[in-house]
Amino acid sequence: MRIPFTKMHGLGNDFIMLDAREQDLPDLTAATVAALADRHTGIGCDQLIVLEPSNRADFRMRIYNSDGGEVEACGNASRAAALLHGRAAAVETGGGIINISRSESGARVDMGQPRFEWDAIPIDYAMDTLHLPVSWEGLTDPSAVNVGNPHVIFFVDDLAAIDLARLGPVIETDPLFPQRVNVNVAQVSGGAINLRVWERGAGLTRACGTGACATAVAALRRGLVQSPVKVTLPGGTLTIEWSEGQSIIMEGPATESYRGTFEWSDYA
Repeated sequence: MRIPFTKMHGLGNDFIMLDAREQDLPDLTAATVAALADRHTGIGCDQLIVLEPSNRADFRMRIYNSDGGEVEACGNASRAAALLHGRAAAVETGGGIINISRSESGARVDMGQPRFEWDAIPIDYAMDTLHLPVSWEGLTDPSAVNVGNPHVIFFVDDLAAIDLARLGPVIETDPLFPQRVNVNVAQVSGGAINLRVWERGAGLTRACGTGACATAVAALRRGLVQSPVKVTLPGGTLTIEWSEGQSIIMEGPATESYRGTFEWSDYA
């Protein structure tokens, strides 16, 4: 069975987009996702995205990391879906309903309201999520935010000095985070944020839309920046708007790279 796909990216965070809204797909296993995501023997991607019919929204977006695990939210993929869909839509995700639309800069996404309760992150036991009383080597005083998926955010003076490739997996899999966690390390300068992200199930990434949202929210809660705020990752810059009690608005580019087909049985 030949399956059409669209290869897309948001600031270098790349996706295989499969549209199952009108064409049924065979059962998708973690092994098939990992095989398709392999950059040497598959198509290659950070995440595989499946668009499906929904009874709750215009369509559903399912998100699989390159290790085959399904996750709740992906900001960059939401912008890619907006570009692919071509018009405003409500989208069901594992993290809730989001709203997407095209914009002059690419796409605009209403990510919904962030969650700060310790058991909504989730964290293993109750604590203040604005200032977690925990540390890992030189990374101290983090915040935690759930923006459809769990994030921990560290603000540092020198972003380049942090060995995130080493510390990221240690923090991601710490028992404090029962569903694992995305790890964000940020430096605030001139009212803007520079950010690097270790993504749960994917590793170091050129861009993470939900990470940019979570980090901006944490910085705004701490009074470090004002909304809207520019968040720059290795792949480029996003603009994040948020105020207390409101939804997070993310705006930035998304790009279609190419289209093709593959034989499902080659990866099943």
